[in-house]
Amino acid sequence: MAKRVRLHKYLANAGYCSRRRAELLIQAGLVQVNGRTVSNLGATIDPSRDVVTIHGEVIVPPEPLTIMLNKPAGFLSSTHDTHDRLTVMDLLPRWVRNRGVVPVGRLDLDTEGLLLLTNDGDLHHLVTHPRYGCPKEYFVRVAGRVTRAKASRLEKGIRLEDGPALPARILDLKHKEETTEVRLELREGRKREIKRMFKALGHEVLYLKRTRIGPIELGDLPRGAWRELVPEEIATLRTACSTAGTHRTRDEI
Repeated sequence: MAKRVRLHKYLANAGYCSRRRAELLIQAGLVQVNGRTVSNLGATIDPSRDVVTIHGEVIVPPEPLTIMLNKPAGFLSSTHDTHDRLTVMDLLPRWVRNRGVVPVGRLDLDTEGLLLLTNDGDLHHLVTHPRYGCPKEYFVRVAGRVTRAKASRLEKGIRLEDGPALPARILDLKHKEETTEVRLELREGRKREIKRMFKALGHEVLYLKRTRIGPIELGDLPRGAWRELVPEEIATLRTACSTAGTHRTRDEI
């Protein structure tokens, strides 16, 4: 028996839009299956037999592609920018862009390091959705000396203006003259979260770089370079990010 999938999930996996936007399109009556409008959010399809269209366009998932990029500072983690600034898409050849890859999450404009891009909606969801808590490692250099007492506040879950941050895992802490270098692991990715966490401790972030997402490590990939992930890497990434219920949520802090 062919495996059936939710219609909104199929649209997201095809790279047409996010799952939430797919739900809105379905509710608005803009999605057709085999020529008939479907407005039921629970609708499923058989991808091997059913034809899905939006505005007459047949929606077909592209060949799956997931890449890792060493993002330099000065590039937006976006597919386009209304102010004509450079984005991470400018670092990729046309054939990769044409496969419909999009950034998985984001890094701030001045933040460097590991960024995944994919046209796999399921993988994108696993890595970015808060319920899975996919672990991500960062290298941070801050002004001043971060004491162990302050580091323990990060490990307990420091309170920010938009609610408490999930507990960070401090992997390493080194003092160097008037700065401190910290390696830490987070399981969420709110806007400018690391910078706000250290600001709450009284320290300015001078440099920030993401070095790992799940089991995928940046390694020695040159700044601005990219490479395709092999199936084995994607499989281990899926496993690592499928951890719903194994970490504390903000509501539990």
